[in-house]
Amino acid sequence: MTSAPGAQPNAATPARAALAGVRTISHGQLIIAGTLLLAALVAVFWVFVKQQVMQAFEQPADWGHTLFVPFMSAYFAYLKKDEILAQPFKANWLGLPIVLFGVAAYVAATFGPSWFVLHHNARGVAIGITLLGLSLQILGWRATKYLLFPLAYWVVFGQTVSDRILQLVTQRMQDWSAVGAFWVLALCGVDVDRSGNVITVFVDGKPNQLNVAEACSGMRMLVAFLALGVAIAYTGLTVTWQRIALVLSGVPVAIGVNVLRVFTLGILSLYDANFAAGDFHSFIGLVWLMPALVFYLGIMWFLRNLFVDSGAAKPAAAAAASPAAKKGGDDAR
Repeated sequence: MTSAPGAQPNAATPARAALAGVRTISHGQLIIAGTLLLAALVAVFWVFVKQQVMQAFEQPADWGHTLFVPFMSAYFAYLKKDEILAQPFKANWLGLPIVLFGVAAYVAATFGPSWFVLHHNARGVAIGITLLGLSLQILGWRATKYLLFPLAYWVVFGQTVSDRILQLVTQRMQDWSAVGAFWVLALCGVDVDRSGNVITVFVDGKPNQLNVAEACSGMRMLVAFLALGVAIAYTGLTVTWQRIALVLSGVPVAIGVNVLRVFTLGILSLYDANFAAGDFHSFIGLVWLMPALVFYLGIMWFLRNLFVDSGAAKPAAAAAASPAAKKGGDDAR
């Protein structure tokens, strides 16, 4: 079919056709190459992967969420697929030294000096650096910039945080959780006493202790709450300050949910002291993740409706003042 005389040739058509061909090939190759690359990464970083999975299963109430974080990161990347595949990939050779540095850091964290060796978080950060370098090397900077958030999300929330690091942040929050749970139990008429972070519930004069500073603190779940808040903020909000506010709300949400968590264990211990320990204890921690999700959704709804978007109101006002609208009103009269 020939174009009409005098018509300007569509210069974008050949480029679009070529780009469409690149996309089709990229999709097919991406599945195969991605699977092979993932298998290779798991094999190379097997020490970290094995330890992380074991910790997630051994402490599900605290670190079980780390099993889902890689899938969340993949979903965040999927949301940007159109931007990532908008143009052909262009390798950036800056990625190669970054990959070498990341692998070297991982080896040092696994077999290196005693002060650095076997540090789980150091290995996790090293893997993140390696993935960043691979993305630059294979996809180039244009596509990699859309993967920075998914990658950072995995590095921050996809691994068990060292107790030595976490305690610096959560010590004060543990105190607040203990005080809050003590007063809630007392207001409900429970015979209870508190010494530091240890809450004692008396049943027929017999003490049952709930150690908020240890397993009952739930403050390690702060990481899970923040991971949940960041995911909801990224997918459900578009305004920067609203996203920041929702993420910061993870701290009071974590404290409030853990107060309720300790309160639940205290009430259950009135009927059976075994409810405050063992697998059921961990199960209660997982159950309270659902109310945390409800709290987050409520906060997100509040932030969305806190202010009316004047930009959305202007088009509606303009449409109401348009000549067609006025004519319609005259016809109605």
